[in-house]
Amino acid sequence: MSDDQPITSSRDGDVAIVRMDDGKANALSHASIDALNAALNAAERYTRSVVLVGRPGRFCAGFDLSVINAGPAEMQALVRRGGELAVRLFMFPRPVVAACTGHALAAGAIILMASDHRVGAQGAFKIGLNEVSIGLPLPIFLTELAQQRLSRRHLTGATMLAQIFEPDTALDAGFLDEVVEPDAVESTAIERARHFAATLNQRAFAASREPLRGPVAERIASTMTSDVAKFFVDR
Repeated sequence: MSDDQPITSSRDGDVAIVRMDDGKANALSHASIDALNAALNAAERYTRSVVLVGRPGRFCAGFDLSVINAGPAEMQALVRRGGELAVRLFMFPRPVVAACTGHALAAGAIILMASDHRVGAQGAFKIGLNEVSIGLPLPIFLTELAQQRLSRRHLTGATMLAQIFEPDTALDAGFLDEVVEPDAVESTAIERARHFAATLNQRAFAASREPLRGPVAERIASTMTSDVAKFFVDR
């Protein structure tokens, strides 16, 4: 797959399968965010659950560094759009299952925290929030999601101390919900999504998002502009 089409989507019955594959590290770019939002628009209309699948060995390696290094305005615009995508996944009215096929760093780990169920690949893969170690401050949307989804025992290490986890320890930290052999990641994620599609009432699921996650989404929205305006890279 080329950079021109980093995201493709298909349907398996009531399940939308959204594949992220830019042929490289699956960096989160403006093009991939556009395509992910388009895929989510279709999924919301036509399906009952969503699976996000990475390419073999790579789920998402973070934000597109060519944009991050292009200058403050370009960097802040991309970070804001990534935060808005994460909140959309966090509040999406259908269950979202992530098939974490390999490395998931920075924005990749944020997508995992925003997803409802995360299936990871066993192996020597790196999962975590490495922002502080590479000179990026933690945006509020990241810290809010981390407080919601990560183990309290691991929260400081996973955020301020930029600890990187392998799949088994990422399971304990809260980035993943289960770890399987690499060849079984996609099929397991689809199986989980089928189960959610078949057993969960759509209206009740969507309505339950608000009391559980709505206050978090509101805090993120209210701070996004001022927070992103202060975002920097210190190299």
